[in-house]
Amino acid sequence: MTATYPVWGWAADAKAAPTAEALRELAPLVRDQLGLPVQEPETPAGLAELPNDRVSARLPAALAEIASADPADRARHSLGRSYRDVVRGIRGTLDHAVDTVLRPRSEVEVTTILDWCGDERIAVIPYGGGTSVVGGVEPDVGPEWNGVVSLDLAHLAGVAEVDAVSRAVRVRAGTPGPRLEEELKTHGLTARFFPQSFERSTVGGWVVTRAAGHFSTRLTHIDDLVESVRAVTPAGLWESRRLPGSGAGPSPDRLLLGSEGTLGVVTEAWLRVQPRPTHRWAATLAAPTFAAGAAVVRALVQADLLPAACRLIDAAEAATTGTLATGEAALVLGFESYGAPVDTDAEWALAMCTDHGLRIVEAGARGGSGEAWRSSFMRAPYIREQLVLLGLVVETFETAITWDRFDALVESVRESAARGIAQVCGAGRVTCRLTHVYADGAAPYFTVMAPARRGSELAQWDDIKAAVSAAIIAAGGTITHHHAVGRDHRRWYDVQRPEPFALAIAAAKRAVDTKRILNPGVLVPPG
Repeated sequence: MTATYPVWGWAADAKAAPTAEALRELAPLVRDQLGLPVQEPETPAGLAELPNDRVSARLPAALAEIASADPADRARHSLGRSYRDVVRGIRGTLDHAVDTVLRPRSEVEVTTILDWCGDERIAVIPYGGGTSVVGGVEPDVGPEWNGVVSLDLAHLAGVAEVDAVSRAVRVRAGTPGPRLEEELKTHGLTARFFPQSFERSTVGGWVVTRAAGHFSTRLTHIDDLVESVRAVTPAGLWESRRLPGSGAGPSPDRLLLGSEGTLGVVTEAWLRVQPRPTHRWAATLAAPTFAAGAAVVRALVQADLLPAACRLIDAAEAATTGTLATGEAALVLGFESYGAPVDTDAEWALAMCTDHGLRIVEAGARGGSGEAWRSSFMRAPYIREQLVLLGLVVETFETAITWDRFDALVESVRESAARGIAQVCGAGRVTCRLTHVYADGAAPYFTVMAPARRGSELAQWDDIKAAVSAAIIAAGGTITHHHAVGRDHRRWYDVQRPEPFALAIAAAKRAVDTKRILNPGVLVPPG
């Protein structure tokens, strides 16, 4: 079962691949806990033969030495980590594959790659940790190209400079989350940015997808941490001035944030950092309903209480994750600081929660039900692939909406997802939690689990995804709060964004990427 695991599995080590024996032991627990039928564990197929490599033989010597056309390497760089990607990886069949992988060691080599690919009509897909769940790294670029390469930034990694006076650090784009924190730790600093993909995702990936971290309030998106960005484009170097703030026209950083590799290859970013926390407090509370819990969350953030963790989890998900098994929604709160004690804010938050009818399950120390939620959150990518091997559709979708439309959106999306599941899977479940909260709204995050028909999983998921996405847009939400647009969200993004803005982005791409080689089909329509 381990033959293709590094291609499709979350962990890079094939030894971490789930075994058939372990999956059979898990199956009864899944049936009992989720109430869903499971199937005999699927044995992953070997990697199917990939299309002929159209690029390697044509590479100039300077690029040939940083190239890899190894089939597993090509396959790994042709898949992200969405449900669709996991299924295709398990089956060993890729709809599209990059011709070769290029790993530049410097910005000069990035420039050389872009120049050569532009001249040769070869598409370029920048690649960080490969954790896209929206088709952001899939080489589905159309037939007009003479090839497609994956530009892997793994060699451009590490903290390059620390400005302790300004509390900022210059970080190379290929730096994975764990390495960033490891290098900052020696300076007593932290970026305080922990997305669920933290183990594998990179700083450059966070920037170009406008990623969000684990913390629910205050500094939620990478936007809040970025002080300056540096990128290589086909038209030259794009680097913004380091400033705490500026009113000098539209922000160059803002245009690169969320650009998803379509305008340039981000190579470095200056990030705002902070001292490591010295005070922590946590609590888990029970809410009679999800709506009642949401009302309390809104009261907390509008009272200017900004807990680091403010995760509202509906009753079904709370039971599944071991957070709370009473049939109530769970509110996991956490406060932290690197200076002043957090007791006053914590006591105020508890008082507001109990005044609104919530029940205190535990408070004051780490561990218990709150820790069960955190552990489940970080293990989720591993658990998902085990459930897929047992024959379940398992995927998530997320959005954000203002408070005045929040209840209506959650109800509409739940109904659309449940109806879609019933139509294409016959049964299943939809759960919801709040991942990020703001004074003016929140980000609901939904999880779908349903029995799959082996061989038809992708069609099943596509039908459910389309129904849910249409409901999100109709209710006034965003097609994505932090998963990016990629190829999977493009048609709904086209509805969401203003038409003049689309013209402006297309014009910007024409200006800096005249031959349209950078991630064709993402954000900007082909041609």
